Amino acid sequence: MRQPSAGDTRAMSELSPLANLITLGARDFPTLRDFYRRLDWSQVMDSDDFAAFELRGVVLALFPLLQLAADGRCDPDLGSGGIRFSIGITVETAEAVDELAEKMRRAGARVTKEPVDAEFFNGRSAYLADPEDNFFEIVWAQDANPVSAAVRRSAGL
Repeated sequence: MRQPSAGDTRAMSELSPLANLITLGARDFPTLRDFYRRLDWSQVMDSDDFAAFELRGVVLALFPLLQLAADGRCDPDLGSGGIRFSIGITVETAEAVDELAEKMRRAGARVTKEPVDAEFFNGRSAYLADPEDNFFEIVWAQDANPVSAAVRRSAGL
């Protein structure tokens, strides 16, 4: 498979699937929904058992864990702590990493890695966990970063 370069606009073809909906199975749906509301993210759907927030390039949905498991015809993973995945949030500047980390902290997130110059790429990052330990990495990377370039392309930027 061909590896796209940072400036390659052909990297995603029209036939590529659009993967921009993340659904979190919530153990405590009302508490998790209230957390995301406190971030002032645009809420595009709200019901007794489903909520969706529109971000630039992705929709973050919340669904009660037992209902998500039933919908997927599988058993729920009640989690035993620790990180299993992270959702990356790309911001425009290094300073924006610090600003969003602080906003998430005030909304109730637990900071697991304070904003720092990134260890594995040229940029800045922070890790936070929402009230149900879904992990987020807030990232700013220099323009030459191929992953950052792909993220921007996929969002149409």
